[in-house]
Amino acid sequence: MSLEDILPPDMIGKPASNGDGSNDVSAEVTAAPATSVSGDVIAFPAEVEAAIAAVLPSDDPLDRPDFDSVDYINEMFPTEQSLGGLDDVIAEMRCKIQCVDDDIRRIVRNQTYVGQDAAAALEAAQTAIVQLFTQIRDIKQKAEESEAMVRDITRDIKQLDTAKRNLTTAITTLNHLHMLVGGVTTLQNLSQKRQYGEAAMLLQGLMEVMEHFKNYTAIPQIKELSDRVHALRKDIGVQITADFQNALSRENARNFSPNRELAEACLVVNVLDTKVKSNLMRWLISRELEEYGIIFQDGEENTWLDKVDARYNWLKRHLIEFEERLGPMFPPEWEMSERIAVEFCDLTRKHLERLMFRRKTEIDTKLLLHAIQQTANFESLLSRRFVGVTLAQYEEKKRQETEAAEKSSNPFEEPIDDPNNPFFAGDAGKSSKEEEVPRRPPRRSRHSLE
Repeated sequence: MSLEDILPPDMIGKPASNGDGSNDVSAEVTAAPATSVSGDVIAFPAEVEAAIAAVLPSDDPLDRPDFDSVDYINEMFPTEQSLGGLDDVIAEMRCKIQCVDDDIRRIVRNQTYVGQDAAAALEAAQTAIVQLFTQIRDIKQKAEESEAMVRDITRDIKQLDTAKRNLTTAITTLNHLHMLVGGVTTLQNLSQKRQYGEAAMLLQGLMEVMEHFKNYTAIPQIKELSDRVHALRKDIGVQITADFQNALSRENARNFSPNRELAEACLVVNVLDTKVKSNLMRWLISRELEEYGIIFQDGEENTWLDKVDARYNWLKRHLIEFEERLGPMFPPEWEMSERIAVEFCDLTRKHLERLMFRRKTEIDTKLLLHAIQQTANFESLLSRRFVGVTLAQYEEKKRQETEAAEKSSNPFEEPIDDPNNPFFAGDAGKSSKEEEVPRRPPRRSRHSLE
């Protein structure tokens, strides 16, 4: 009995003939080539088989790519006695085939439903896209309307903000104008009554208000007020200078005592033009050193180098007296004592230069050493007493004088303070050009020069 008689034709291949009509069991089943299509069996490439095995792993021999039906049947029925269970195997195979067919039908049916669902999903997506486009268009339209509304509101806000700024500027300007008009009249009255304390604060406020109106000077009324303020400042400066000169004149000097009026006048001078302060300080220093120029003028006995310490002692006594009588009247930042000392040193240098040039035959080593020692001691005392904040102004003055002398093209012109000039005359009234100076450390005791 052969396999063909046992298995149905759809489970085995057609038996091969050996030419004499007999059947060979060893050649009963022929396998199709691995890379060809034979009947209903399809052989995939090795790469595809590996991908399928990775996605759907299986231990079933039927799923192997190198499945051989002959070997599989021979493995199931190795002997003739094992053919007794052939009916069971056939029933099992048919059951598996039936299950596979059911799975295929279910998959095909589901795939059909999937196509219908896909079409319905596509239609729903298209409908959703249309609705979304409509919503986006509506949102865009509303955004444009909102933008136009915001633009209108912003334009109104900008107009209101501009109006508010203009109104604020107008109110501020009117207030400043009111302060300026009233302040000019008040300042004029205060200056006439010599109430310098209130005038100083008012004048400082008026200068700040005038700074606000500097861009409106083309207006005639503002120009008139500005001119009045400048005229008042000039008049007040002249008035204060005259007050100091009258109070410290020779006939009134002995009976003069510092008063609040002149002390407050110094505060007004700080607000006025710097030239007013410079001229006033120059006059004050000249007045303080007037006595020195008389006592130590040429021809006096105590003017020579052997009496040089007399000059320094005079300054010590005079500064102590000045700080006790007049010092509290001047603001500390004016540094009046230091300015007097600097001007004294300058005048002394000029006097001694002139004397030494005229009496150079009388100079010997002992006299020079004595004068140098006394001068060094005096300089050491001044360095301890003062901080030297006015020395920069003195050096600037000398530099300007030197530059002016160098620029002159007159061959007959000589510096007035040159000791070689036969027309040289000492002038105790000259002083360095005054400028604003930084505040010095706290003032030391007035008696530290002793």
